[in-house]
Amino acid sequence: MNRINQKLAEDKKLLSIYFTAGYPSLHDTSKVIKDLEKSGVDMIEIGLPFSDPLADGPTIQESSTAALKNGMTTALLFEQLKDIRQSVNIPLIIMGYFNPMMQYGIEEFCEKCREIGIDGLIIPDLPVAEYHEHYQETFEKYGLINVFLITPQTSDERIRCIDEVSNGFIYMVSSASTTGAKNTFGSEQQQYFERIEALQLKNPQIVGFGISNKETFLQATKTSKGAIIGSAFIKHLTHNGVDSIEDFVMTIR
Repeated sequence: MNRINQKLAEDKKLLSIYFTAGYPSLHDTSKVIKDLEKSGVDMIEIGLPFSDPLADGPTIQESSTAALKNGMTTALLFEQLKDIRQSVNIPLIIMGYFNPMMQYGIEEFCEKCREIGIDGLIIPDLPVAEYHEHYQETFEKYGLINVFLITPQTSDERIRCIDEVSNGFIYMVSSASTTGAKNTFGSEQQQYFERIEALQLKNPQIVGFGISNKETFLQATKTSKGAIIGSAFIKHLTHNGVDSIEDFVMTIR
């Protein structure tokens, strides 16, 4: 069984952390992953930096720009992660845009992911119909779970279509905006969370975008399986460095 599915089967609310590979420094990637696991994080999303990140807010955009300037590439990320499974057991997901994966070669990219122990991919600009028609067979061949995003504007019909194609979890974007930390969720988000819960989808949902502290984590996980923190964690790395990761996680859990 894929590590993502194993983790989803656990009787707990899951905390997933997103960070940008190659940030703050080029060779921080594996240390960040190892320290996140030691701090009790359940899943990790490794951001593959891209020059035109459409779904990312300013904090993640800036970290991607810095990582690219540091010299981060797809090939280098794979090199940095080649021995990661010798010390890390929790699910690892690469989150990135489709262009770098196509440039690397889709089959080659998926094969490399399996080789180093990546469990899934999140690709915001890969439409579900395109995935189902052209890439699902390849992803499944290499044991990769593809995670789709939904927003408050996504119709029930499309959500059910995504649910049918999915075999892990659904990434539930908290609002129709780019990524970024918020201090609390309003009634509009709460109604959205309740609406999705009422659909009784077969795949669990994990909420992302706007989770920044314990309050928003608890709000987001009231009706979902877990929550993802990205921008707030990257801000923490920016101001405190990679030796204070446990301090950040302890403020959430």
